[in-house]
Amino acid sequence: MTSFVFPGQGSQTTGMVKDFYDNFKIVRSIFEEIEDIINIDLKKIIFDNENNKLNLTQYTQISIFVASYAIYKTLCSEKGFNENYINVMMGHSLGEYTALACSNKISLKDCSLILKKRGELMNNAVAPNKTGMAALIGKDSNTIQNIIDKNKLDLEIANDNSNIQIVISGGIDEIKKSKDIFLNNQIKKFVNLNVSAAFHSKVMVEAQNVLSNDIENLNFKENNIKIISNYDASAYTNNLKIKKNLQNQMANKVNWTQSIQTLENIGEKKIIEIGPGKVLSGLIKRISNNFDIISINEITDLNKYE
Repeated sequence: MTSFVFPGQGSQTTGMVKDFYDNFKIVRSIFEEIEDIINIDLKKIIFDNENNKLNLTQYTQISIFVASYAIYKTLCSEKGFNENYINVMMGHSLGEYTALACSNKISLKDCSLILKKRGELMNNAVAPNKTGMAALIGKDSNTIQNIIDKNKLDLEIANDNSNIQIVISGGIDEIKKSKDIFLNNQIKKFVNLNVSAAFHSKVMVEAQNVLSNDIENLNFKENNIKIISNYDASAYTNNLKIKKNLQNQMANKVNWTQSIQTLENIGEKKIIEIGPGKVLSGLIKRISNNFDIISINEITDLNKYE
């Protein structure tokens, strides 16, 4: 059996999935279908990146989704892959939605529409340049939380990405103030992230509440593929649980380290990362060396899967 993981925001690159688009009819059909659903010219955004739209949250998320979904469907078409070979699917933040669409838990139309709205809500949740995020390299989430508590910093852990990579969210001024504090507490590297707001934090609560109503109305389909939730890092086939966790995802921490540990505890060995970049493969290798991981984001990568 195989597990699939799908990337989140930050993995986008201009021209991603262009080789698939040029060579596979199924990819061109997927682009056309999603563009018709959301009324956005994704080809222009992804392939040309006119006015840097690809890096605007309201377009980034749906763009990464179409790229990842198209690659996955190409793999299925070219290699005769289907859900009978899959045990678990999971994704990082917006990647969890990709997992739900690729596992056929929700329809392509529903996923496209809700990701369009999610991107818009997150983009507009707070005034620009007021909040942000930073990546901290060198310590685990417990150590980071202890530093936050000890120094009474108004910051939250947004992503527990690995035992040595944690992302924090908060006000820009608070993040600036915290840099020297973290570096003086054995954090090896402090990197300000190029994002529009403090994602996966309390500033997203209002946007999360709005999106929760849309998630509640989604039609989830039953199947045997397990989804590991960002919210509590547990594996579910129960759609009520999957839906409830998804409703709590936007304003809460992405528990990626714990999610990979759950995958390991299930007994999974083979992971395929689908989508632009290889970020998740790198994170997973830092968490555990017990997986056979391949990353598929270019046509030549299709030959990695046998």
